[in-house]
Amino acid sequence: MRIAQVPPLYEAVPPRFYGGTERVVAHLSDALVDLGHEVTLFSSADARTRARLVPVRDQAIRLDPKPLKSDLAAHMAMLVEVRRRAAEFDVIHFHTDMIHFPFFEDMAEKTLTTLHGRLDLADLAGVYAAWPQFPLVSISDDQRRPLVDAHWAGTVLHGMSADLYRVHPRSEGYLAFLGRFSPEKRPDRAIEIARRLGKPLKMAAKVDPADQAYFQDKIEPMILSNPHVTFVGEIGDAEKSDFLGGAEALLFPIDWPEPFGLVMIEAMACGTPVVAYACGSTPEVIEDGVTGFLVRDLEGACAATQAASSLDRARVRQRFEARFSATAMARRYLDLYARLDTGCAPLAATA
Repeated sequence: MRIAQVPPLYEAVPPRFYGGTERVVAHLSDALVDLGHEVTLFSSADARTRARLVPVRDQAIRLDPKPLKSDLAAHMAMLVEVRRRAAEFDVIHFHTDMIHFPFFEDMAEKTLTTLHGRLDLADLAGVYAAWPQFPLVSISDDQRRPLVDAHWAGTVLHGMSADLYRVHPRSEGYLAFLGRFSPEKRPDRAIEIARRLGKPLKMAAKVDPADQAYFQDKIEPMILSNPHVTFVGEIGDAEKSDFLGGAEALLFPIDWPEPFGLVMIEAMACGTPVVAYACGSTPEVIEDGVTGFLVRDLEGACAATQAASSLDRARVRQRFEARFSATAMARRYLDLYARLDTGCAPLAATA
């Protein structure tokens, strides 16, 4: 099958540091190539891929040092190039929300659009209603709740390359937080859990400009007042195995409708259990009592974190391989690609 992958241009594919969508596209593209398909990746020139690369920008936008740049212009230029070459592909797989809809409405039947973000934003329903011909993919069933009547082709849970991560048979006794320092990720809860348990906490996180005030006013004082909390900064793939694998548990104390939460499966790939608040996608990702624990309050989170060391880390890794490897994800997408022309019923998430 001839497949085009079209990610956003904000991060490299895969990202050098924090970044979810582009990381998933990188692992999906490589897995599809490994399964024998002809994959073309439209991305910035700093992508690392086994697919055929069509560079549409010199480098990813976020780390580009040029002071003046237009993300809208960059994405429109990419879509023009995809459109020019559309006849070369059996399937064009978009990861760019809805910006491609006006360009491809006459060939929507050969496209698939994975939605990677939250869908409860005020203006989204009208857009998806205006272009109902585009088949959409959710990354968890919970993600769909604000748009239940959209044209859903299926749900595909994310996957990651198993080769990137090493299993750590035992922890080094600390807790881990990995992600963004933002209110919905609730790093304050992670710090409080560690404080109550008297356990060291290592935090590897990105501070977005939009979250700078939140970090400075709320989180940084909590870190500075607790000698057992270490802020290690933003890390990339090369550091994740040691960071996550050395942890007794990954704390995922979110307070929002998380569409997926890639860090959960990254921890599982290292054999590390996950303690997560039961909202958004977490009940679909975590097998309670097997790969981690689902909790609803601070007391439950503390109890679950204490119990995390009792879980079998080899079993955690086994469940990652069965459910969340890049190959498992690619096979689920191939099922959807094959169904585009047949009009078959949507596929649900597979475990």
